[in-house]
Amino acid sequence: MRFKLSFGPAVLVTAAFIGPGTITLCILAGVNHGMSLLWAMLLSVIITIFIQNTAARIAWTTRKGLAKSVLNHTTHPFTKTALGILLVSAIFVGNAAYEAGNLTGALIGLKGILQMESLSLTGTFDWFPIILGGGVASLFFFGSFKFLKNSLVVFVALMSVSFILTALMTKPALIDIFKGLFIPTFQSDDILTIVGLLGTTVVPYNLFLHSAMVAQLPNTSLDQLRTDTFIAVGLGGIVSLCIIISAAALEGTSLANASDLGQSLVPLYGSAAPILMSFGFFAAGLTSALTAPMAAAFVVCECLNQQEQSFIYKTTALIVLIVGVVFNSVGFVPIEIIRFAQIANGILLPLIGLILIFMVNNKRLMRGATPNKLQNSVFVIIELFFIFLGIKSFGLIF
Repeated sequence: MRFKLSFGPAVLVTAAFIGPGTITLCILAGVNHGMSLLWAMLLSVIITIFIQNTAARIAWTTRKGLAKSVLNHTTHPFTKTALGILLVSAIFVGNAAYEAGNLTGALIGLKGILQMESLSLTGTFDWFPIILGGGVASLFFFGSFKFLKNSLVVFVALMSVSFILTALMTKPALIDIFKGLFIPTFQSDDILTIVGLLGTTVVPYNLFLHSAMVAQLPNTSLDQLRTDTFIAVGLGGIVSLCIIISAAALEGTSLANASDLGQSLVPLYGSAAPILMSFGFFAAGLTSALTAPMAAAFVVCECLNQQEQSFIYKTTALIVLIVGVVFNSVGFVPIEIIRFAQIANGILLPLIGLILIFMVNNKRLMRGATPNKLQNSVFVIIELFFIFLGIKSFGLIF
């Protein structure tokens, strides 16, 4: 099979991590801090590229997804069962909760595009979540996997264009952008936002999604995977930076979500800004609504030794989607819950990082393809960074 860079596995990572939570936190970072935290997003993207490449390297060497590699790392039945339960609980249950936020993001964008607050046939019940959930389900059950991946590529491209154009419309000062990117500054009150930006970029379930996709590419070279990750995740980083830059134009104002950002840009940049923002938000929510069930399904199948596209795979994905639709229909997804969930991801990262360090340095598992001293040094620094931010955020929240 010939590897096509533009359709590589890392594009799913970009499609997954730029969701409603990312947009919300980037908007809050820009509105509350201007461009002063651009460096934090840049650092998060660099860490994401390194971590995702590590997960891809493990999958490329073992020809197994990360969940299966973790389970095969131990032969003790009790330990293996406990790890399996932990993985299923963390990824399946967590993604089911996030799915409501993903669908909310897509709906905010869709309603902005259609200029409709709801679709009610009888009474006050809004049918938009049901219709959108049905559309996502049809892609899983009636479209081929190749069609699904190609659709995600299209939505990522649409999302990227929307947010990049919106940032350009704000006409930012280049000197402010360079200062924000390369001169780190923050106060103690900024730590929670920094942790959130890290948590919304380095998403744990993306490690499992990426590795599961890499394991299916036997004819792909390691260099191709590195390049694919660098370009795809780098594009996601550019989009995230553009959202912060767009929001920085409205520093000090009160905004709750991306829809508010688009409306606030009307007096400054015309009616095109909110439409671009709505398209971007719709694409971001939809791509995450597609990838979250995929990641949960991959993990469950690997833990249960089931094949992809099996009955278990589709059932798992459907359950995650249904939970998201139900929660969304009853309005159980306020912006603060999405934000808190993203920060929780940042707190959980030290554990994920530690597991990766042990696995990538296991000579038997990696068949000799272990990292060199420089790579391990970078890994240790990143892990210490995870621990530092985790402790800080734990203290700030509780």
